[in-house]
Amino acid sequence: MDDKETLRVGAAVRRQRRSLGLTLAAVAARSGLSVPFLSQIENERARPSARSLDRVAEALETTTARLRAAADSARAVDVVRGGHEDGVRRVVLGRHQLSALEFTGELDLGREFQHRNDEVMYVAEGAAEVEAEGQAYRLERGDTLFLSGGVRHRWRATMPGTRLLVVAVAEHIDATSDPRR
Repeated sequence: MDDKETLRVGAAVRRQRRSLGLTLAAVAARSGLSVPFLSQIENERARPSARSLDRVAEALETTTARLRAAADSARAVDVVRGGHEDGVRRVVLGRHQLSALEFTGELDLGREFQHRNDEVMYVAEGAAEVEAEGQAYRLERGDTLFLSGGVRHRWRATMPGTRLLVVAVAEHIDATSDPRR
């Protein structure tokens, strides 16, 4: 594990611990590591060995690969230059916590979608029609539609030159939560 990756894993460990509603003491008990060491990992002051990171991941009910994937996106700055052709363009590249796509032109993908995490649709130009959970929504320039995870939906552009931005919590992220916590 290189210095750059190690420094980023702390935020991923903290997010996972908090999502499970665990204290540092609980993770320490599960992993056999000390509370001060876990605190140093979370605050990016300690570099866990591969074995220590395995123990932390197991205590957090995840894998080192998932922690590293979440860590990879903890601090990134990427520029994606605009394109003007019709079709689908990734607006966020790589494996990050957000997924973003821009759809341009008169698209009708002809199928229904259902994602496990939340998403937002924003009409930058033109208009689109979205059917979600049996109800139709007409969206025009500047309109936004929020869909919570699990909502079945389909959409189509209804005007030439339509540009639709879809931003969602990435599928590899477990963003579902228990409202009782």
